Amino acid sequence: MTKILTVSASPHIATDQSVSRMMYGVILSLVPAFLISLYMFGIGALIVTSVSILSCLVFEMLIQKFIMHSEVRIKDGSAMVTGLLLAFNLPSNIPWWIIMLGSLFAIGVGKMAYGGLGSNPFNPALVGRVFLLISFPVQMTSWPLPVESRTHYLDAATGATPLGFLKDALRGGESASDALQQIPDHIHLFMGQMGGSLGEISVIALLIGFLWMLYKKIITWHIPVSIIGTVFVFTGILYLANPVRFAPPLFHILTGGVMLGAIYMATDLVTSPMTKAGMVIYAVCIGLITVVIRIFGAYPEGVSFAILIMNAFVPLLNKYIKPKRFGEEVKNG
Repeated sequence: MTKILTVSASPHIATDQSVSRMMYGVILSLVPAFLISLYMFGIGALIVTSVSILSCLVFEMLIQKFIMHSEVRIKDGSAMVTGLLLAFNLPSNIPWWIIMLGSLFAIGVGKMAYGGLGSNPFNPALVGRVFLLISFPVQMTSWPLPVESRTHYLDAATGATPLGFLKDALRGGESASDALQQIPDHIHLFMGQMGGSLGEISVIALLIGFLWMLYKKIITWHIPVSIIGTVFVFTGILYLANPVRFAPPLFHILTGGVMLGAIYMATDLVTSPMTKAGMVIYAVCIGLITVVIRIFGAYPEGVSFAILIMNAFVPLLNKYIKPKRFGEEVKNG
């Protein structure tokens, strides 16, 4: 019998965009953020990014060829995107072998264990990042100082991120207003002059990438704007209620992984909802969970956990929030 119908993994979207075109469009949009990280962290940023991308490509090729016995498709760019985003969620002084473990977990467990691109329920790069955070908490929370560590890799001078510094200050009984005076101002935070993961430090670079992807219609505005807006509103309410205890909303937007997560991690086509209404609900929940973890949780950051939690609810959102159907329902009998 002749095979006349091919059923592939989701998403099933009518568009002139190909998978490879979208993936390489995402990679191109990340170039400004990579250049900023290269300027701020130097050799460490180059090593971490190179090892992460190469490891993801090699592991995906080996799994497809020798375990799944399927066609090798690393040229579609998806493994490269995973490697680049994983690197952007890592500090610039993390040892190369830890990066390789994270890449193996991201590709092997986060992606290929479910059948490959289109079948994975969770964002692979975040799966790798959270695995490393749980397994190697010291290495994953030692943040090189920008500019000062450009010529160093493993022995770079480290310091706390703005979120970590604020969390420690509040635990020590210091007020948020006093702690914020010891943190770079909003202009420096906007430009990327702070400690943190490679890709999360420069808001301006991430916004450039966001505008590029909107122009190329790789993503829509619904998820990023809804996440950022939710974080702004809820942290703003807390700040107005008690400015001594809580930081202003703009601080939360400019620090940590809110921008990187909202623009690049939460908008993954495979692991985000298909409808616009579903996207908004998904994004609002991500923003709310992020704020709860940041303010009341043990970790100073919560974006990665929030996105992975809501990834698990995407099938429900796709099932119960559907576009309006046109036509007439016909009942038998």
